[in-house]
Amino acid sequence: MHASPTRIGLISDTHGLLRPQALEALRGSELILHAGDVGKPEILRDLRELAPVIAVRGNVDNADWARALPETAVAEAGDFLLYVLHDVETLNLNPQAAGFHVVVSGHSHQPGKFERDSVLYINPGSAGPRRFHLPVSVARLDLTLIPFEVEFVELEV
Repeated sequence: MHASPTRIGLISDTHGLLRPQALEALRGSELILHAGDVGKPEILRDLRELAPVIAVRGNVDNADWARALPETAVAEAGDFLLYVLHDVETLNLNPQAAGFHVVVSGHSHQPGKFERDSVLYINPGSAGPRRFHLPVSVARLDLTLIPFEVEFVELEV
């Protein structure tokens, strides 16, 4: 793995569907974080062809292969710590006190970001089947800029 990844690809809620547009949007990532509801193990295999992947289990990830996925994960990127979980509403720690700089989650299918107590919270949205009228999206996080730069990529579907 790259000694200190600075270009982080963020994806969530694939629900078994990994679109070619999502792979293209994440190309160039040095690390990919999948915030759960993966749906099929092939999704992670295909993402690993682009970059190392850290993935967590979502509420639909009930198959035997998915039980090996943790409910939460920590990614180190140089001096920065990123905390990954599926549903931010289940966050049971204080990210700032724990030393995290970024919290990545999914579940709501709603892309967005906000900052609280100097911690950046990011939901890349859903990259899988379209739900309601929400966009189909992934996100790219650039840790070389302070404040961190987040680019949401809406996929043409």
